[in-house]
Amino acid sequence: MQCKFTELTDYQWQFIEIYFKDYQPRKHCLRNILNAILWLTRTGSQWRNLDSRYPKWQSVYYYFRQWKIKGTLGLILKKLVELERVRLGRDTNPSAGAVDSQSVRIVAFTHEDTGIDGGKKVNGRKRHLLVDTQGLPIAIHVSAADLSDAVGGFDLLHQAEYLQGKLKLIRADRAYAEMFKEAASWCDFEVEVTKRPNSQKGFVPQAGRWQEERSFSRMNFYRRLARDYERLPASAVDFIQLMFINIILARLA
Repeated sequence: MQCKFTELTDYQWQFIEIYFKDYQPRKHCLRNILNAILWLTRTGSQWRNLDSRYPKWQSVYYYFRQWKIKGTLGLILKKLVELERVRLGRDTNPSAGAVDSQSVRIVAFTHEDTGIDGGKKVNGRKRHLLVDTQGLPIAIHVSAADLSDAVGGFDLLHQAEYLQGKLKLIRADRAYAEMFKEAASWCDFEVEVTKRPNSQKGFVPQAGRWQEERSFSRMNFYRRLARDYERLPASAVDFIQLMFINIILARLA
């Protein structure tokens, strides 16, 4: 894990450059724009406090919004995950994964899709994550914190439908017991519910699911993800995607 933000190298940019080529004349270099957004993700700064070495924040935010609407960051992440799996000697499509959620607090003046997680006593939003056995993301969803894990997981299943016939097993905890298992069966996914031994207390890494916890823990190194600062859940999803993009590009380099 990198200790501080570093801009994209020429080698790293080669992996994703094709997604930003539309051959239109532009005032700003898109590589510099992406570096600015990655800087925001890592440092947690406000848009209006963007570092002066980058273009004005209005220009950077314009491209961020356009890439969010077009789903550009999601396409980049999907391709990078495939490249990383190949580098690790794995098939491009995973056969097993793990699902879990994380409740995170919001900041003032955030009103859309928010709620209170009664179990964890968190007023905010919930991040739902489906990852493979390497901790690489398959699907990401952000909802109000008062939405149950099982219901929030339905959107993950919808995103993972392209893996039908390839993804066989999803490991989950007891929160995903009934409704989620039934919905997963419609996609031909088997759900294995794992339990912590009654004799043990506190956090206990569970086989096949600890990669999920590691993925959530990596968000602690990206201050933009320390809380949910975004007005819209879609923007929160994009910043999670940016975190994984930054991590995978660092590995490929």
